[in-house]
Amino acid sequence: MTQAEYLNIVMPFKDKVFRLAKRLLVSHEEAEDATQEILMKLWKNREQMGTYRNVEAFAMTMTKNFCLDKLKSKHAQNLKIVHSNYQDKNLPLQKQVELRDSIDWVAKIVEELPEQQKIILQLRDIEQYEFSEIAKMLDMNETAIRVSLSRARKTIREELTKTHSYGVK
Repeated sequence: MTQAEYLNIVMPFKDKVFRLAKRLLVSHEEAEDATQEILMKLWKNREQMGTYRNVEAFAMTMTKNFCLDKLKSKHAQNLKIVHSNYQDKNLPLQKQVELRDSIDWVAKIVEELPEQQKIILQLRDIEQYEFSEIAKMLDMNETAIRVSLSRARKTIREELTKTHSYGVK
């Protein structure tokens, strides 16, 4: 496989690899390192890429496994989940502060979810993967994915409702 062929296959989903890594590792630098590591592994194994039915799903699975291994290692003890892709510069300052506060609460709630729910939430709600694709990536059945996603969303909704109903947690 030539470099051009590799780039045509990998470049369309490299941002998804980065976002999943950032979701799991939090640190922008850690996510960049993880993305680079995954892309390097794909490059080294580029000759076998033709044997994979879905290179993107394979790369996302590699990213998930790499990040979870990194989180398990002692050197990543202080990492947490955050998501900062939501910004609207046209909102008044008061609304921006309220929105930022809500996003911070959601990030805090997501941080407390079990790892599997965090990953499924990221893959489905942020990356927009189909349930069948997520099932292949995580080696789970679609029903279990739907249940886990439902539980994650319910937890977020309940905790956010508590926060807005009762004030600061």
